[in-house]
Amino acid sequence: MTSPAERRFDGALLTRRAAGYEEARLGAVWNERKPDRYPDAILLAASDRDVCTGVTYAAAHGMKVSIRSGGHSWIGNGVRNGGLLIDLSALQEVTVDAANRRATVRPAVRGTIFNALLAADGLVFPSGHCPSVGVGGFLIGGGYGWNSRHLGPACFSVEAVDVVLADGELVHATDETHPDLMWAVRGSGPGFFGIVTRFYLKVYPRYEQVLRSAYVFPYELRDEVLAWSYEALPSISTQLEMSAKVSFTPGVEAPTTTITAAAFCGPGDGVELLYPVEKAPFIDRAIRAIERLPSTLDDLYALSDGLTPKGKRYAVDGVWTDAPVQQVIEAGREVLDGLPTRESFLLWMLWGGQPTRENACWSTQARLYFSPNAVWTDPTDDLRGERWAHETLTAMAPVARGTQFADANPADRPDHGLEPEQAVRLERLRERYDPQGLFRAYLTPAESTTALALHRRQKCRHNPEIWTKNRLDRG
Repeated sequence: MTSPAERRFDGALLTRRAAGYEEARLGAVWNERKPDRYPDAILLAASDRDVCTGVTYAAAHGMKVSIRSGGHSWIGNGVRNGGLLIDLSALQEVTVDAANRRATVRPAVRGTIFNALLAADGLVFPSGHCPSVGVGGFLIGGGYGWNSRHLGPACFSVEAVDVVLADGELVHATDETHPDLMWAVRGSGPGFFGIVTRFYLKVYPRYEQVLRSAYVFPYELRDEVLAWSYEALPSISTQLEMSAKVSFTPGVEAPTTTITAAAFCGPGDGVELLYPVEKAPFIDRAIRAIERLPSTLDDLYALSDGLTPKGKRYAVDGVWTDAPVQQVIEAGREVLDGLPTRESFLLWMLWGGQPTRENACWSTQARLYFSPNAVWTDPTDDLRGERWAHETLTAMAPVARGTQFADANPADRPDHGLEPEQAVRLERLRERYDPQGLFRAYLTPAESTTALALHRRQKCRHNPEIWTKNRLDRG
């Protein structure tokens, strides 16, 4: 028999003892490494009305609100202790206005699905690299997607949103009607003080072709390859997305370094976009090579999915840096030398930087994104993977410029994802739009349930000086 509260919703409200609660809690986190946190209730929203009612229900019952859209947060930011988790995973509609190059997208729509629908009309969008990423958290976090070096962070393509505010009202926000909301939705990440139920996006003409090259180099060339790619970045087209990866390659005993380049060709563009890579001084020393392979977005998604398949345990982090490349390599040597498993890798993402905009909160970025991705299967390896992904980055502090929200773990390695001016403005807007602090923001160290957090707490308990210092630091 359903309760009066449950009958308010088109979807389902699951309390801690309800059938389906644990399945929904675990399913809200894509990472197989699940947080040991338990909301008081989970609302499986089926409509905008559900989201509005859920917010007012939470406020009336003194509950904090957290949000899950695609569920790809590595740290499970939406799954918190207590309060109400509003799960938007059923909101997956897409409408395309091909004539005006516009689309309306619900937050749980995956980039692969979105781009497949756009392709039918000769259009494309710079969606997330992982095929399992939903657009909601991706867009609000900034959105570093396919061809974003050329098209810009995906949040710049957000033209309007439908958003539920802390009073339960659903508003349609544009730059003209709600400029502060639009500023915040473009890049504030988990710190956004509302629930977006629809994004109104600008979309783009589909590429004439996509060409992909990849070169695998032996261990001894690692530092030379990384340094060359960093220095070459300013001279390559923004339509060429180039990255390096330090990892293990099947059939090769020592770690290798792979340069991957995807050319997103417009009218009149072609193989010349790949020339800078092909002229690298060490190119003839590659032990494996793929050159100028005609590809599709689906091909690129499949390659990305092979790096981070569902069913694995992940710890991911990263820092932005503009420092001289030899300083970056030296500071990152513990990460580069210490891959914890054969599935783990260091992503050397050559971004290059983009001008910030007055209408976007998005701000922290740099020339290079240095990102350890620990991947493993056995839960007994949790501490090992987490320490490599998070603790080794402390050596990067002298060269670091902050992190990006897609991979940020503020609970285990606090870092800034916004520049100070934007961070201050965001908190002022939060006080205005959510004065009671209804919406949860960034995960805190006290909420972390990782093996690394538990290890640190045990260490503190056995060391009175550390324990006392930490209590004083927390006030």
